[in-house]
Amino acid sequence: MRNPSIKAYLPRSLFGRAVLIYLVPVLTILAVMSVVFVQRLYEDVTRQMTVSVADEIALVLSKIEGEDNEQLAIREAREIAAPLGIEFRKQAITASVEREWLDLSGITIVSTLNERFPGILAIDLVNRRPFVQLLFSTRHGQLTMAIQRSRFSARNPHQFLVLIGLTALFMTLIALLYLRGQVRPIRRLAAAATAFGKGRVVPYRISGAAEVRQAGQAFLEMRERIELQIEQRTMMLSGVSHDLRTPLTRMRLALSLLEDEEMAKDLSGDISEMETMLNAFLDFSRADALEDPELTDAGEVLCKAVERALKSGAVIGLGNVDADVNLQLRPSSLARALDNLIGNSKRYANRAVASFDANDTQIVFCVEDDGPGIQPEDREDAVKPFNRLDRARNQDAGSGVGLGLAIASDIARQHGGQLVLSNSHALGGLKAEIVLPR
Repeated sequence: MRNPSIKAYLPRSLFGRAVLIYLVPVLTILAVMSVVFVQRLYEDVTRQMTVSVADEIALVLSKIEGEDNEQLAIREAREIAAPLGIEFRKQAITASVEREWLDLSGITIVSTLNERFPGILAIDLVNRRPFVQLLFSTRHGQLTMAIQRSRFSARNPHQFLVLIGLTALFMTLIALLYLRGQVRPIRRLAAAATAFGKGRVVPYRISGAAEVRQAGQAFLEMRERIELQIEQRTMMLSGVSHDLRTPLTRMRLALSLLEDEEMAKDLSGDISEMETMLNAFLDFSRADALEDPELTDAGEVLCKAVERALKSGAVIGLGNVDADVNLQLRPSSLARALDNLIGNSKRYANRAVASFDANDTQIVFCVEDDGPGIQPEDREDAVKPFNRLDRARNQDAGSGVGLGLAIASDIARQHGGQLVLSNSHALGGLKAEIVLPR
């Protein structure tokens, strides 16, 4: 099994990655400064201060050890210790080493005192704050010394860490607010591009840094060119198809005056086929027209498409239909796509079933039939305009122009989805699904 790459643990959003780029060096600098601070202040400075106090303690101990008379030794030792801030008494302390686990400077104090006084009996940094109690064994018995803790280490050394930590936190919050403001224009651009990919045109105002503004301007120009191209193509196809109706109408009138009924019948069939092709061209051109999206009950669109098919004589049933699924859709375009899928089933199959399912991420319109279906290797060509796969379908049922699936596929793409062709496990024929994101 392959080990997951480090990329799998990195943030996926631009804001998350920008925060990571900011935090990594900041935290690294804080860690290095903290280590240096602990090394220099908690260890070096504390060691120097402890060594200085140890020298004073050694002087007092030498005075005690140098006198045979205990009372005289104590009196002379007090005269030396008092100016140095050292108190001592005969009462012994119990613990050998008493230190809180968070007391970092206490580690250095204990180790330094043990180095200078290998025979020291106890070191207490806890029970008599703010004093450090030390227990020694002298020629006159055990002696406890109490010395101010401030003489061993700097007072409140954690204040530096707290100050630098709070400063870093404050600056991080300011940086996050600034990053959020810089990322917001990129999110708006991504939202506008995503909406346009789903066939929706949302307002977009250029803002942000120079590079983001440049990308936004390029997007607006691209969107304008695409809309203009679609409009020109739609107008061209509509115009050509409409203009051809006039000569076809004249030809049909001329055929009605022919005395040869057999010839008139054949020519009339050709004209009808040409009119069917023109209607298909018009449908194809209308599929490119960007209809304004509106809040639509998706299940109702399918139900109405089935009703129209039943009125036209199709044998089609209605399967599962999820209710109350309202989305921003182009209802006329979507209805045209469903009519084409149902029309294909009517032409090439004996029975069909239409259904509609929805989940949290997508909706699916499904039309499946009991016809011959389409082979997997032919499905990509089947959705191309003017491409007919009559060799794979039922010739006796009639032949289309080759635009039905192409129109459905285009409409699905306009909604940000796709047309999926597969085998129907329930009926054995073709299963056509329009899959749209929610």
